[in-house]
Amino acid sequence: MGAIERKPLPADLVRARSRFQAWRGRRKLGERIPKPLWALAARLAKVHGVSRTATVLDVDYYGLKKRAGLATPPSSGPAFVEWPSSAMVGKQCQLELDNGAGATMRVQLVGYDASDVEALSRSFWSAL
Repeated sequence: MGAIERKPLPADLVRARSRFQAWRGRRKLGERIPKPLWALAARLAKVHGVSRTATVLDVDYYGLKKRAGLATPPSSGPAFVEWPSSAMVGKQCQLELDNGAGATMRVQLVGYDASDVEALSRSFWSAL
């Protein structure tokens, strides 16, 4: 397999990386990234993507995604969808109808209503 050819970094990402490196060079231990640098990183993430920007600037991917407003909002729909009860599965029958003139009909019904069985039977026997 051939090597992956990478495009050169855009100038704005290079400038931002040098700003982050300069801040890291003079920061105190445990000091958080300043808000102006996070704002810069968020703007760049919207242009160049969160993954690439987080990698180049060496910042937390999920923190950058949240600050850039690109995190997926919680869905407003239900988190759980209830399916109908499986009680209809137990409601099965097999019928064999014979009209006395030699015509026979076999039917297997699942989840039926009694009125449907009656209508089917009447239409079969009245078709003589």
